[in-house]
Amino acid sequence: MKKLSKKSSAWLTGLVLSTVALTVTACGGSVPSSTQNPASVKPAVESQKPSEKPAEKQKLVIYTARDKNVVDEIMPKFKAKHPEVEAEVLTMGAQQILERVRGEKANAQADFWWGGTQSGLMTAANEGLLESVKPSFADKVPALYKDAQDRWYGEMLLPEVIMYNSKAMKKEDAPKDWDDLLDPKYKGKIIIRGVLASGTMRTIYSSMIFRQDPADPKKGYEWLKKLDANTKEYAQDPTNLYLKLAREEGTLSLWNLQDIMIQKELQKQPFDFIYPTSGAPILVDGVGVVKGAKNMDAAKKFYEFLFESNLRTELAEKLFQIPTRTDITTLPAWLKGLELKPMQIDWKVMADKEKEWMQYWDESIKGKGSK
Repeated sequence: MKKLSKKSSAWLTGLVLSTVALTVTACGGSVPSSTQNPASVKPAVESQKPSEKPAEKQKLVIYTARDKNVVDEIMPKFKAKHPEVEAEVLTMGAQQILERVRGEKANAQADFWWGGTQSGLMTAANEGLLESVKPSFADKVPALYKDAQDRWYGEMLLPEVIMYNSKAMKKEDAPKDWDDLLDPKYKGKIIIRGVLASGTMRTIYSSMIFRQDPADPKKGYEWLKKLDANTKEYAQDPTNLYLKLAREEGTLSLWNLQDIMIQKELQKQPFDFIYPTSGAPILVDGVGVVKGAKNMDAAKKFYEFLFESNLRTELAEKLFQIPTRTDITTLPAWLKGLELKPMQIDWKVMADKEKEWMQYWDESIKGKGSK
């Protein structure tokens, strides 16, 4: 087992477990008055029985980039806690959420954004697409993992790693670091999730540019051109990516640690990961309330629910999520044995440059690496 890095160890060992209690407001009824003729009045026992007024239903529209396994785990729990809320969940890529919320700015259709990259959420906040909402757990999330104006909060940390088919490739034969992916021996073995629609892939690709030289993206573009030369194809979505890797149409990819672990442990797919020796981009994956949300009360209920300490502990164990809350100390075995070595990244620069960098990649590099 590897030991945690000093930085990660300091972070992880400083966590203290607590429970957040949410106040449940009950809706009561009243005894109706009667103006009927006494002869038509029902027996006293019935006429004096208070009528139960059902709780008013609240609607909640959620745009999420979360894996289906995560949604299926969390939404029934939320429904059980808040039966008065009828939630509609629409799943799409994190970048697609940003573009959709941006397009609906004048008439918001979503209430809550569940699952977005730090860069994407920073961009959305700067464009006035997110409400300023300070949740009850605000002081439990470090400043590094939230917006200074409370427009978004990091829900979990997502290391971006190298993914491989453990049935088709031995661990010792898999790339050990990012630059190893450019080795000609991996040509035609790499399948990448479509980059532009994916917050995860945009973060990974932008990180590859940043690690070369953020002041001179040409060096990073050359690196990505070499990776493109080794890439067999770009899968349209995560499901398609998993299918192609499971069928051994390709054996390597780049993806986030949580989803790899879900596929490996819960879906029993032949997948595993390599944590790059030079460090990994550790993405802050967060949430926020959409500006102009029509169902603000319901959105705030979901916000509070998502960050309950007991839920965060459960999700770390069952769904491999690394919480941002500093008061979570009950760490699962899989996390204790992992060295979280971060790639040094200026996330503000990443947020500012990502659109420019990814547009250039799409127009000038994609599918042209071998030319």
